Amino acid sequence: MSPLFRLNALQNELRDVLSLSLNDYRLEVQEGDVRATFIGMQLRSAFQPIFNLDANIPLGYEALLRASDLNGNVIAPLVAFRKAEVAGKLVKFDRLCRTLHTLNYLNMGTKQNILFLNVHPELLVAVNSHGKIFEQVLHIHSLQPDNVVIEINESEVSDDNLLNDAIVNYRERGYRIAIDDFGKAHSNLNRLYKFSPDYVKFDPSIIKLAEKNDRIQRILPKLVGIIGELDAKVIIEGIETENQLELARHAGVHLVQGYFLGRPAPALSWDQADLALPVAA
Repeated sequence: MSPLFRLNALQNELRDVLSLSLNDYRLEVQEGDVRATFIGMQLRSAFQPIFNLDANIPLGYEALLRASDLNGNVIAPLVAFRKAEVAGKLVKFDRLCRTLHTLNYLNMGTKQNILFLNVHPELLVAVNSHGKIFEQVLHIHSLQPDNVVIEINESEVSDDNLLNDAIVNYRERGYRIAIDDFGKAHSNLNRLYKFSPDYVKFDPSIIKLAEKNDRIQRILPKLVGIIGELDAKVIIEGIETENQLELARHAGVHLVQGYFLGRPAPALSWDQADLALPVAA
């Protein structure tokens, strides 16, 4: 089967599963990178590793959106989602982004790493049967939902019942759950107890505060311990220096993410054989 035929077949499959119109949706491959065009925007994937400090290798990768207009001008992710919302196509846009990330994740050539995917907060309250449509995409490519962690920014959703319903729906389909940006805005431990996430991703501001504030340094291990008692694993985001990495280790954190460990890059940029934590100077 020729590459063009495979791409056309895939495009038609996704058109049917995601209920997209070929008038405003197109897939293409450039240098092994799967890209999409939707409602006048060009969409790409970037991946950032989440390292396991015990094994010195990535636990998985967070997929991040890279968008531009048709002239190549960069569009910030929040602006891209806003454009989709204004166009009345937010649900389809979010699903397409997650599908695009999944296709590029499969290009890495390994399914042993976990794929972390963000879900727009509006979708948590706007749709039922969360994860059902996306599950069909995974099945087309023989990827199981338990390979996927759904990242939820719980501080953006005020209704506990709606948020809990969304989490239950995802869990019933086999997805794992991460609470994102914990420590920002209205995050609280009571909600963690209610939702029982598999992972809790600390907002980058926390490790920056710990670097400057002795009191936060003393509190951080205790907070990590409390979350561990809730059977969740802490991921500290925003690691930008060796000192911040050591503070995370000292706090008892085993999973870390940030520019010091690896900047977001296309899927094929990540050489699994050579990827390891930076060595201290």
